[in-house]
Amino acid sequence: MFSSVQSFKSIFLKKLESTYGKSFEETTKQDQYQVLGQMVREYISEYWILTNEKYRFTKAKTVYYLSIEFLLGRLLGNNLLNLGITDVVKKGLKELNINLDEIEEAESDAGLGNGGLGRLAACFLDSLASLELPGHGCGIRYKHGLFEQKFVDGFQVELPEQWLRQGNVWEVRKPDLAVEIPFWGRVQTYHDGERLCFQHLEAETIMAVPYDMPIVGYRNKTVNALRLWSAEPSPLPYHKDVMQYKKETEAVSEILYPDDTHDEGKILRLKQQYFLVAASVRSIIRSYRKKNNNIRDLHEKVSIHINDTHPVLAIPELMRILLDEERLGWEEAWEITTKTISYTNHTTMSEALEKWPIRIFKPLLPRIYMIVEEINERFCRELWKKYEGDWKRIEEMAIIAHDQVKMAHLAIVGSHSVNGVAYLHTEILKHREMNLFYQYEPEKFNNKTNGITHRRWLIKANPELTKLIKEGIGDKWIRQPEQLTELMRLKDDEQFLIRLKDIKQKNKEKLALRILQQTGTKVDLASIFDVQVKRLHAYKRQLLNVLHILYLFNRMKEDRNFKPYPRTFIFGAKASPGYYYAKKIIKLINTVADLVNNDKEVCDYIKVVFLENYRVSLAEEIFPAADVSEQISTASKEASGTGNMKFMMNGAVTLGTMDGANVEIFERIGSENIYIFGLRAEEVMNYYQNGGYHSREYYHYDRRIREVVDGLVNGIVSDSYGHFEPIYDSLLMQNDQYFVLKDFSSYAEAQERIGMDFSNVLEWSKKSLINIANSGYFSSDRTIGEYAKDIWKISTPQNVLQ
Repeated sequence: MFSSVQSFKSIFLKKLESTYGKSFEETTKQDQYQVLGQMVREYISEYWILTNEKYRFTKAKTVYYLSIEFLLGRLLGNNLLNLGITDVVKKGLKELNINLDEIEEAESDAGLGNGGLGRLAACFLDSLASLELPGHGCGIRYKHGLFEQKFVDGFQVELPEQWLRQGNVWEVRKPDLAVEIPFWGRVQTYHDGERLCFQHLEAETIMAVPYDMPIVGYRNKTVNALRLWSAEPSPLPYHKDVMQYKKETEAVSEILYPDDTHDEGKILRLKQQYFLVAASVRSIIRSYRKKNNNIRDLHEKVSIHINDTHPVLAIPELMRILLDEERLGWEEAWEITTKTISYTNHTTMSEALEKWPIRIFKPLLPRIYMIVEEINERFCRELWKKYEGDWKRIEEMAIIAHDQVKMAHLAIVGSHSVNGVAYLHTEILKHREMNLFYQYEPEKFNNKTNGITHRRWLIKANPELTKLIKEGIGDKWIRQPEQLTELMRLKDDEQFLIRLKDIKQKNKEKLALRILQQTGTKVDLASIFDVQVKRLHAYKRQLLNVLHILYLFNRMKEDRNFKPYPRTFIFGAKASPGYYYAKKIIKLINTVADLVNNDKEVCDYIKVVFLENYRVSLAEEIFPAADVSEQISTASKEASGTGNMKFMMNGAVTLGTMDGANVEIFERIGSENIYIFGLRAEEVMNYYQNGGYHSREYYHYDRRIREVVDGLVNGIVSDSYGHFEPIYDSLLMQNDQYFVLKDFSSYAEAQERIGMDFSNVLEWSKKSLINIANSGYFSSDRTIGEYAKDIWKISTPQNVLQ
């Protein structure tokens, strides 16, 4: 099919015309994308079958990665790259006067995630397949994803994300593997001989129907799967109102993260989480049973990984199967469960660690609640043996306490491995947030610093840079990304540095065109492209960035001689629909953008751009064009960050706090190639513990701060829609929880240094090169290699089928 340009062209044309019943000239870009996608998927199928056969024949131990999000982005270009057929397809299409880039634009980003958590899961799947490791993803097939973001008068408006409008060419529906998932109802106990048995009666069931998507390894004929579950009505529902039942059922896989400010939303979220794990674990056991007789060996052949707390119910669900269906005793079932399951913690923020009220949990999942209650009872008994009389410690460690089920506690107790996602994050978990658990079972805790797939974020997103690197050091780094350090021998090669700068400039031109098309704003290509793209959250401190922009504006208006180095500040971020404060910050950024971009004295030096609907395909254009990467979270709050790694790999220089993986970036490249500012993690935690920070002092004693903060309420950035009192109050009345004012001065100084350093083209290019050269460590191939060896104990099976 793809053996030559000619054979590709003739098959493509024939398939295009037969599929749509119209001549080639009449077909649309969408038609062409659909047909090309079908051809590529058919090409993948052969390898997919062979991979499954290899795993079956070798009985290879397999990891199943359970995650509520998988932020895949577009798959056409990625699959062509990994299959090694991009050139054939590109040439064939060119001869037909079709531009492959335009066909790629016809593909929707898969609406299966929101931020770093989901993108990490997608990178991990790519690395598993590229390292030829047996590993599959399990998630939910959201009909609408999170939402499509639009700005109306500067406010975020959420529209349904219609990513499945044209169908999904990559998925294969498998209704024969559907699973029934029960909710509500009651549990009846009965005796079978000596044994106490449990039966779930009067349950309302939902059908979980799997859709499999191929995950293609890089030029190695390995194709793993991402199994996504769709909620559909059962043929014979136990429900008095059929239409209500249908609506409630479809809601389970309708949208990612339903608003849980009310009980209705909480119930839906918990339903989603159990739906994901119940369908996945049952499917995993069924697959295991086909190849292995003895359920007692499950942990020898299967590893189940839970990505954050959302899939933690995999623990009681696996226990339920082992107890109720496999008829094992508690101790044996518990040993198998804990040896099978491992857990990644993604946050130190207590408000992000899920807790479910018993009043919701118990009636919705009656059998699962009984098992969690028993796990808690037995765990507390074990704690009592070790810490007799220490009621406070036991209360703090309990899984069920204060009428809540604590999911992070269940995750730690029910798994054999608990890992953080950057060195600093893991240390904070061990010594502060999860310290009691660390004292109890220190051997469970380990660090696995996050990574990103260099195939998508460098090779695909930045082909010109890829070409330059190959010319400089060959192509060994493609399969061994740590080999990028070879670039260090070119750090004083002026010609190479100038070419690097030229590539950055071309990428800036491409992004500038996108900005013009999307916002109507013309930006200065010689300016510093200073970028902050990530989820909108108070701790990520987009507010610090925008207050600094306001400070530059004020200073230029006040002092006509002050001319900062020209900058284009670029933002991209979605705020959670129910997160009022974050949405207010979006409005503030857009208001400041209007103020700055329309001021004739200022706009030649500063432009502010907020790109709507930040997503993977947009990120692929942004990262290669960035000069400065803003990683400015309050120290100790960002578990790792992966945007910092994508920027670094594309030659942007980090402006950041010593937080998350910034610490490890700093250690690899040295202080002269990164701009570090602000409080350190231990200082932040000391303030939280002992007090001593008074934001009003910074407001009173620093005129710059006073002017920008007053600007939020005195009319400078207010408009017909009112002022920004909630932000003003958060900084002064609520004592600035994330130390925006405390770090302001240090941040402004770092920005000033950037302005001075950027004007030295060769020196800046050298910083850029040193960042790229040291980014190989942050490839997800390294991370997955560590998970495979240390946690999952999986390896590449011998290919006995060739």
